[in-house]
Parts: sequence; structure tokens; C-alpha cells
Amino acid sequence: MSLFSSWQTWALLSAVFAALTAIFAKVGIENVNSDFATFIRTIVILLCLGAILAVTGQFQSPGSVSPRSYAFLVLSGLATGASWVCYFRALKLGDAAQVAPIDKLSVVLVALFAFVFLGERPSATGWLGIALISAGAVLLVIRR
Repeated sequence: MSLFSSWQTWALLSAVFAALTAIFAKVGIENVNSDFATFIRTIVILLCLGAILAVTGQFQSPGSVSPRSYAFLVLSGLATGASWVCYFRALKLGDAAQVAPIDKLSVVLVALFAFVFLGERPSATGWLGIALISAGAVLLVIRR
């Protein structure tokens, strides 16, 4: 199996880029309204994804997507937009080293939502990891 056909590789890259997002955004929003900063970020993402689709030939006919998929992708897009707006506002007001751990509680929430809505069942060690992530996020944001 190729390194780039592994979900673990892509998940690790996602974490690296998410970390860079926090650092770059914190510096970038210094003298910029957080909503406008989110707007700029969104334009960059649209352009990059458009280029990726064009270069790789992966553009898909919009008619080939089911209405159910559209509905959930729209909901996902709305949730992403809300997350970005909240994240950038939090970065504008707080330290990146405190905002990011709270944002990463999304890992815990995904596990809980997947349990409730998707029927996914983490192992005992999985639940322990979820608890440790929760505890770690809390410890990282406590000011001494």
C-alpha cells in the first residue's frame, strides 16, 4: 500500500495543516475583522479546490449527485462555515494555544455523535482515548 493511499497519512496531514491554520490565522487576523478573514480564507480554498479538480480531472457532473448527498453536503458546508466563523472569532480574542485545544474537542464530539447517530462503537481503549483528549483539552486551557 502506498503511503498516500493510507487514511492515517491523510489524517496526520490534516492535523499538521490544521495546526498551521491556527498559527497562520492568528498572525493574519491581527488587524483584520475575523469574518472578513474567514471570507478571504474561503476564497482561497475555493480557488485551490477548483485547481485540484481541474488538474486531476476529478470534476463530477452535478447531476450525478443524489439529493440526499446534496442535502448532507449542504448541511456539512453550513456547519463548516459556522465552525470557521467561530474559530476565527475565538482566535481574534484568545491565544492560539488555548483556542486550538478547545476546537479539537470536536474529536470528542465526533466520537459521541458517531456513537449516537451512526451506531459506531469505540472499544474500551477508544473511550479511554476520548476521555484523555477531553482531559487534555481542559488542562491546556487552564491558566495558572
